[in-house]
Amino acid sequence: MQTNQPAVYDVVVVGGGISGTVGAIAAARNGSKVLVVEQYGFLGGNLTACGVGPMMTFHVEDKQVVKGITGELIDRMVANGKSPGHVFDTTGTTYTVTPFDAEGMKHELEMMLLESGGEVLYHTMLAGVSVQDGRITGIQVCNKAGLGTIAGKVYIDATGDADLSAWSGVECTMGRPQDGACQPMTMKMKMCNVDIERLKQFIRENPEEFPRYGDDPAMIDNAPKLSTGGFVKTLKEAQQRGEVTFNREEVLIFETNNPGEVIINTTRVQGHSSTDPWSLSLAEIEGRKQTRQIEKLLKGKAPGFEASFVEYTGPSIGVRSSRQIKGTYTVTLDDLMSCRKFDDVIAHGGYPIDIHPPAGEDKEGEEDERRHRHLPWGSMYSIPYSSLVNPVIHNLITVGRSISATFEAQGALRLTPIAGAIGQAGGAAASIAARNGIPAKDVQPGQLHPVLLEQGAYLDI
Repeated sequence: MQTNQPAVYDVVVVGGGISGTVGAIAAARNGSKVLVVEQYGFLGGNLTACGVGPMMTFHVEDKQVVKGITGELIDRMVANGKSPGHVFDTTGTTYTVTPFDAEGMKHELEMMLLESGGEVLYHTMLAGVSVQDGRITGIQVCNKAGLGTIAGKVYIDATGDADLSAWSGVECTMGRPQDGACQPMTMKMKMCNVDIERLKQFIRENPEEFPRYGDDPAMIDNAPKLSTGGFVKTLKEAQQRGEVTFNREEVLIFETNNPGEVIINTTRVQGHSSTDPWSLSLAEIEGRKQTRQIEKLLKGKAPGFEASFVEYTGPSIGVRSSRQIKGTYTVTLDDLMSCRKFDDVIAHGGYPIDIHPPAGEDKEGEEDERRHRHLPWGSMYSIPYSSLVNPVIHNLITVGRSISATFEAQGALRLTPIAGAIGQAGGAAASIAARNGIPAKDVQPGQLHPVLLEQGAYLDI
């Protein structure tokens, strides 16, 4: 493979999603020579490739607890008119949501990476890994030039599925401990030309279709952009008629930064694995079938959607969970619900436990209570650095949704603002490990915390 790359990078990041890109920027700003290896032709991962949005949540009550590079990204987008910033969550799920324009995010992330001195190699996928004496000595990649090798001192696994970690020999878990079942995937779609005011009026006048608001539908007017879930009767009747063939209780609708454009987060593709290419292919097909069903339902039955049309699905289905590494420490549900404070804290969050039901678990009631748990209002949990590193591969740091966490805990930690904060810590730590020639797991809080604070991260220490 012909490249102009140096012989060895300080830090090689595999995956250019929010966590990987923020990690690369953090490492580069701390003086490291950094390369991001990304399978698409742009950065942002699920946020820009899968239609995931809005980002939820940067806040705990009125306090912004995700700052640093991820917060800077939003500030830059607000300044450029590509996001309204952090607004009240009118679904009632959490504190704030952050709508954005996906094309604007692609550009801003790319500019931030290049301004930091980092490099990116697009249209390139991980194809293999070489390991010797507990260290990755190089990764094999595949792109339009064929197969090639890239070498680094320290590697960051930001693949989302822990591919680099698993392939290099790190032990991983998959899904629930009793059966390995993962949360379902969702094929998002964006619809344009939606009459938002007509939709809001329908919500106000039809509380039975939007039971999450109880007697307070005026809640939808508390933010400049609408986030809502409802059409429960309409959806149930369509399921009974066989027009919607999957189990979901409501239609989730999120207005983006652009007038009349909404993200529909409703499809539910169960029983498939994002680490099996055959299963993933079938999931993509099923996801698009389900989006067509929801498109017909909304255009035919939902006020405000009469003149709307689908502008976008994919190019990839959204994956909530798959592999989790077995790290030096595994974050548990009790850690989150008890708001445990860690000495090696690197990020914070307040998003609730949010587990979408794996195949065969579509009943409500007690199961729903187990899947959705909120912390006391204003409480936050912390995430330790020891959940990003492992005892097997000494020059590897794993970031994003596949850090070491139980199935339940991952249901909260998988959200994109938290993933960004985790990525920043992973990138800063990688630069420290590369500079000092030490194993990633030996990076100490006294080394890491000053770098994160200098980069504007929030740490409750």
